[in-house]
Amino acid sequence: MRLVVPVSGSDPKTRLSPVLTSDERRDFTEAMLADVLTALRAADHSPEVVATAPVDCDAPVTVDERGLDSLVNDLLGETDGELAVVMADLPLLGRSSVERLFEPDADVVLAPGLGGGTNAFVCRHPDFRVDYHGASVRDHRHIAREAGATVAEVDSRRLATDIDEPSDLAEVLLHSDGAAADWLRDGGFELLADDGRVTVERA
Repeated sequence: MRLVVPVSGSDPKTRLSPVLTSDERRDFTEAMLADVLTALRAADHSPEVVATAPVDCDAPVTVDERGLDSLVNDLLGETDGELAVVMADLPLLGRSSVERLFEPDADVVLAPGLGGGTNAFVCRHPDFRVDYHGASVRDHRHIAREAGATVAEVDSRRLATDIDEPSDLAEVLLHSDGAAADWLRDGGFELLADDGRVTVERA
């Protein structure tokens, strides 16, 4: 089983620009990546990182400037056997949610994101390819079935919660005690309950 974690090392998480500077976004991305790698190793996997620019992490790193579709489709084409791809912005990930990703006995296992994306997948079929644009989990279901692959999906909030928007930061502080949550707390972020909805504010 080859397990790859793609990450943007150049200008990551631009939608967090209203609350984080460019350097902070890079540091926070590395903190989320550390949480993902910790969860994967806790589930007895040996992840490798593919980044668009050098990143600081405790895993082998390959720098590759290609877009996500080209990168992952080339990995699918060159990997002999099973390939898993797990995104780097899943700081709620834990051992049990990783184990759930690998439980289904299907050719393609998808972990949907809350916004319709694909936060992780396991591929055991030679003809499956990815298209991460738009509602990618819907497209990946179709691509897999068109290839004649059996498909399973993992319904996991921890796998589904990727961090893209400032409002997503509340999820990290509410449900994680890892590196990303520590980074936010050290940076002055705290939870704020306002009109029945939990958000974050920065001191």
